[in-house]
Amino acid sequence: MITRAAVSGAASTLIDVVFPFGHSALISARRAELILSRVRWVAVTFAVLTPLWIGIDMGFFPSPAWRMLAMMRLAASAAFTALAIGLRGRIIRRRAMLWRARVALAVLLGIPTLFFFLSVALLSRYQLTGVQSVLAVGYVFLPFVLIAGLSVFPLTAIEGAIFAAPMVLTMLVVARFRVSVLPFDSDLGALWLLGLLATVAILADMSQLHFMIALIRNASRDQLTQAYSRRVGEELLDTVFGRGMQACEPLSVAFVDLDDFKEINDRFGHEEGDLTLRRVGAALRDALRRDDVVIRWGGEEFLLVLPNTELAAARVTIERLRREGFGRRPDGRRQTASIGIAECRADCIDSWNALIERADQRMYHAKQNGKDQTVSVDLPADRPSPDALQAIPGSVRMAENRC
Repeated sequence: MITRAAVSGAASTLIDVVFPFGHSALISARRAELILSRVRWVAVTFAVLTPLWIGIDMGFFPSPAWRMLAMMRLAASAAFTALAIGLRGRIIRRRAMLWRARVALAVLLGIPTLFFFLSVALLSRYQLTGVQSVLAVGYVFLPFVLIAGLSVFPLTAIEGAIFAAPMVLTMLVVARFRVSVLPFDSDLGALWLLGLLATVAILADMSQLHFMIALIRNASRDQLTQAYSRRVGEELLDTVFGRGMQACEPLSVAFVDLDDFKEINDRFGHEEGDLTLRRVGAALRDALRRDDVVIRWGGEEFLLVLPNTELAAARVTIERLRREGFGRRPDGRRQTASIGIAECRADCIDSWNALIERADQRMYHAKQNGKDQTVSVDLPADRPSPDALQAIPGSVRMAENRC
């Protein structure tokens, strides 16, 4: 019997490998690192191999032809070298953003695509026979090699189609002008073969991406709650915070501490405590957006990371979550939590460590002032509990304008 959860999981997997948006920050960062790393090594390989063919061209093609081909090969090799140098290992780790990876891959594919167009246009001017025509056919098959090479990158179906399109269009332009070195009897034959190869390459891209996503999720999740582990969460925070600062976007975090959780372990045992944590993890994942991040910070503490979310909006989201509760305790009562919220711009904070510390302090105020509360502004340590907290919404607006 196929369950709704299985259908939902299959649909989510299909969305992940078809569409280039909606991936978590961790998956996007890992994918960017992998693409940039492979672009670099392919560029190094091409930079070395491209000039080596000059000797063969020199031995078989007419003097004007091989000289022009040599110049184009040297220019292509220089471009590949520049790309490889620009993607040094340290640069990849520091600047591994998906848009940079896409640009680097586009440059990597653009260099040989331009070389293909110019070389075929050049060779079509000459009457080539015997070995010359065989070597010329090797130039014609360059787009097929490039599209096959797409299969080494973890791309979505849409990305694979976009990167393959320029090579298919270039082949179409060349075929349209009836270039004499084309080995195909018809334009349709060349395009059909290229399209078939592109389809296989895109399927390989999707398969790689699916495997990478599954591997990352299994390695980065806390097995009990399915939230991100703290180690991975800190890496995610560093990535998300850096992007938010660079784009001048708000970033909110909520520090969640379950109320009276020790009592569950003491009265009902650790197994019931684990079941409660599972229910809490499910409640957090169901209540938040796809781009939000849930981190198990330690024990019964969770950190919620809300990218591109201002303080007031974060409070509305977290307050709704708090009212709905975090699942049920073993005795049937609603599991509550004390929550502190902080936002980098409203609180004038320039590091994710300080942002978490601010949210942690506010969670402590919520805990001290009666539990089952959300605090999103700084409160004096001796401030009275429930009545004082009623003024928080107005204080939120004041806090947002402090900077």
